[in-house]
Amino acid sequence: MVLVKEFRVVLPCSVQEYQVGQLYSVAEASKNETGGGEGIQVLKNEPYEKEGEKGQYTHKIYHLKSKVPGFVRMIAPEGSLVFHEKAWNAYPYCRTIVTNEYMKEDFFIKIETWHKPDVGNADNVHELDPNTWKSVEVVHIDIADRNQVEPGDYKADEDPALFQSAKTKRGPLGTNWKKELAADEDCPKMCAYKLVTIKFKWWGLQNKVENFIQKQEKRIFTNFHRQLFCWIDKWIDLSMEDIRRMEDETQRELEALRNQGQVRGTSAANDE
Repeated sequence: MVLVKEFRVVLPCSVQEYQVGQLYSVAEASKNETGGGEGIQVLKNEPYEKEGEKGQYTHKIYHLKSKVPGFVRMIAPEGSLVFHEKAWNAYPYCRTIVTNEYMKEDFFIKIETWHKPDVGNADNVHELDPNTWKSVEVVHIDIADRNQVEPGDYKADEDPALFQSAKTKRGPLGTNWKKELAADEDCPKMCAYKLVTIKFKWWGLQNKVENFIQKQEKRIFTNFHRQLFCWIDKWIDLSMEDIRRMEDETQRELEALRNQGQVRGTSAANDE
């Protein structure tokens, strides 16, 4: 058995704008999660072409000892909390697979994302067979809803309900911003449809860990997209050439950060 959910994240930007905003925000967020021997190590970031699909391939290693729940840390052998993330970004479609060498075929996280120019009202964009689709839970993430943010994650300068872009004049996002966005033909809009499939085969822990990971994915998607929108003035004028140059610089910076300072970023300490 695997646990499958589809998360839908609506944003007041175009699909084209989001491509740059996402890559900028991934680079920035990676730095925020790296330090003290933990965090993200980039092994590959290069173009790929396979079976008619072309895009950018990345292979990262996540060193995450403090970011998994305590009940897993207690039973996991030393060195086993290292995860490989391979991603094929054939935008507007992206596929990411996370694996663990210790658990091998008993664990994976697969995230498939379609970016569509709508407000999250399309069904089964991943074209699953009808029986599979019936079992998928759809979760709507509202980036402006503070109630969807963990209290310890909240930052006023990353709150779309308070932020207004100086360059685009988008925001702040009110209570009914999604309905207003749907009704406004002139305002850019898009939705990231993220299908998350989780397999964790470990007797006695399977349901607990699968639910924990889905909860963490929702938390990551929520925080990440709140940041992306509130950082819009930093990325809206960037080109893809600017992004690739930034990614190269970030790769070097992550190596330095991971080997110094303290553990940073999202902790799992309170999610046990």
